[in-house]
Formats: sequence, C-alpha cells, structure tokens
Amino acid sequence: MKLDDLLGEYYELEQQLADPEVHAEPNKARTLGKRYSHLTPIIETYRQLNEVENDIEAARELASEDSAFAEEADRLSQQADDLTERLRVLLVPRDPADEKNLIMEVKAGEGGEESALFAGDLVRMYLRYAERLGFKTEVINATHSDLGGYKDVTIAFKNKGNPEPGTGVWPVLKFEGGVHRVQRVPVTESQGRIHTSAAGVLVVPEAEEIEVQLHDNDLRIDVYRSSGPGGQSVNTTDSAVRITHLPTGIVASCQNEKSQLQNKEQAMRILRSRIYAEAQASVDAEAAAERKSQVRTVDRSERVRTYNFPENRISDHRVGYKAYNLDQVLDGDLGGVIHALMEADTKERLEAANS
Repeated sequence: MKLDDLLGEYYELEQQLADPEVHAEPNKARTLGKRYSHLTPIIETYRQLNEVENDIEAARELASEDSAFAEEADRLSQQADDLTERLRVLLVPRDPADEKNLIMEVKAGEGGEESALFAGDLVRMYLRYAERLGFKTEVINATHSDLGGYKDVTIAFKNKGNPEPGTGVWPVLKFEGGVHRVQRVPVTESQGRIHTSAAGVLVVPEAEEIEVQLHDNDLRIDVYRSSGPGGQSVNTTDSAVRITHLPTGIVASCQNEKSQLQNKEQAMRILRSRIYAEAQASVDAEAAAERKSQVRTVDRSERVRTYNFPENRISDHRVGYKAYNLDQVLDGDLGGVIHALMEADTKERLEAANS
C-alpha cells in the first residue's frame, strides 16, 4: 500500500474514532483503535521526513550566503536518512499477532533435576527481562521440582498500553520458542563433571474469547488432586483441572489456583491460545514454519540456543549470535540476542517485500 493511501486511511480512522456511535460498539472501536495505533508511528515518521526534507531544501538555498547552513544541510541529510530507514522498517508487513499478549510454557527435558533447575533459571531470566521492558507478567500454572526448579511452568506476558511496532511482547519474545541447552556442573554432581541438559520453551499468542469460542460439547473436563514436588499432595480437594478439546485433541491443565473454578478459567485461557496458534499455523504458511521451529519434544539435539557456564557464553544457533556475558543474560539482559533475532527477521521480511 502506498503512503498516500495509508495517510487517507489514517484520517478516515481519526474521523471514525471521533464518532460517539462507534464507541457504542466496543469490538469495532477496539479494532479501529488498534489499526490507528499501528498507523500512527508510520504517519508521524512520514510527516517528520517531509519536514526535514523541506528544511534541507531551505538550508541549501541559504548555504551560498552562510556556510553554517551547509553544515546544517549535512546534519539534516543524515537525519533524513535515519527517518527513511525507520519508515522502511515500519512499512515491512507485520506479523498479525504483533499486538497480542503472549503465553510462554517452559518445560524441563532431558537431564532430570538439573534440567528442572535450568528451567527455573530460564523463567527468572524471562521475568527479569520483562520487568526491564515494563511488561506485565502472570504465572498461570507451575509444577515445582524437589530442588526448587520447575518441571513445567506457564506464564502470561502482557503489553503495557499500546506498544509501538516491534516493541510488544509478541515481537520481542516470539523467537524464544525451541529447545534451550545448558552446559555446566550440576549441583547434584559430586565429581565436578560438566553435564549437558535441556529445557523446552513454547510461545503462543494469547487469544481473546471472541477469537476462539469453545463449546461445552467439545470439551472433556477432568478434575484431580493438585500435587507438589515429588508428587506430594498440596491440596486435599480435587481442585486441579485438565481440559481436552475433543475436535483437536489439544489439552490444557492448571492446578495453581485454590478453587476448581479458578483453575478451570486459567486452563481455558491456555487452551484457547493453543487452539488459536494451531489454527493460525494451519492457514498461514509462515506461521506454520515458525510453529514447527518450536520443537515440541525436548531433545538435546534439537536446540536453538546453548548456555555454556564454564565459558560464560551464550550462543544462538539460528543467527550465529555469540556473546560472553551469560551471567548478565541470565540476570535479564537479553537485549543483545533478542535484537539479533529481530534484525534477522526484519531483514528477511524486507527481502520478501522487495522480491
């Protein structure tokens, strides 16, 4: 779509959102508001670029009388180049899920208790990174291991307000899906030998109720007793809930909440998002490829990233990223590797758009 067409659409959206009747239909108002928020940075950058280009022309006309204006023209030209690049990136076709919240599942894999401890390290890393970026987080469900790690944990990451393109939870964290491998001396190792274990991460966009409607006849709901580390019961009532979506076979469970009703609501939330992600994958080739990259079986050989403690090294095998600041990364400083992944994705989208 041409910029002039986007500008026309932007002005039309402004008029629609100023109409009180539109806000009488919340779903319509929300859809229009999201599109308006998406177009705003594009239009603002376009306007800034036009203003700078006009200033460059004026500075060049005055440069023959005052050399200071020649320097000003050079400075403005650099600014125009920066704005042109920003506009080019903003116009790249976006992932349809970019404005959505995200649900992440972290599961221990091969490696026993050490894998569960590493899963706990990953969870803390993501929670600290989210805190740095101002994202809201909510642990929906968790099963702890005997030594304080996680057998599995499900976390919701939520946007704060209406994020600019490329700054929301989905575009920032969507590449985390896959198998993460750790190399270190486990706390359970008495002879100081380095072991390799793995934990799996799965990310899906969180679906809203209006996007995925679940019918009672399509659901099988089982209740059971919540359990803690090592299978020890932490609840004397059958409050844990497991829901199976019969048409797809997709399953979601929750045991963290105190009541069966609360656990059912959280399990429905997870189930809805899994069904949404599955549906998107089946109709969209790009989403399907992305989904397949998030390995569902936590096997050490199918990895996206390695965390090497003896060398304090983090390596992302998809983009060839390598850095020796693992201690900082695990403390939530994920910016370097996330930026590398986002840059590679933007480059790929630009190439696809120009081909």
